[in-house]
Amino acid sequence: MKEVLEIIAKSLVEHPDQVSVTEIGKGDSITLELRVADGDMGKVIGKQGKIAKAIRTVVKAAASIENKHVTVDIVQ
Repeated sequence: MKEVLEIIAKSLVEHPDQVSVTEIGKGDSITLELRVADGDMGKVIGKQGKIAKAIRTVVKAAASIENKHVTVDIVQ
């Protein structure tokens, strides 16, 4: 799941070298923390959070294949 989120985020931002994903938790419940450059935060969140919601949907769909529950947090 971490790799999926990283690929999506890097394709959206202007500074892909500053994208980092931290995986927290083990087992069936995982939290992924996405960090991007301050100037790229708006591109990852989108208008009214639509891009962030789409990212979460794709990651959750990928996680459901492996029977895992994933939460995506976008942090500064």
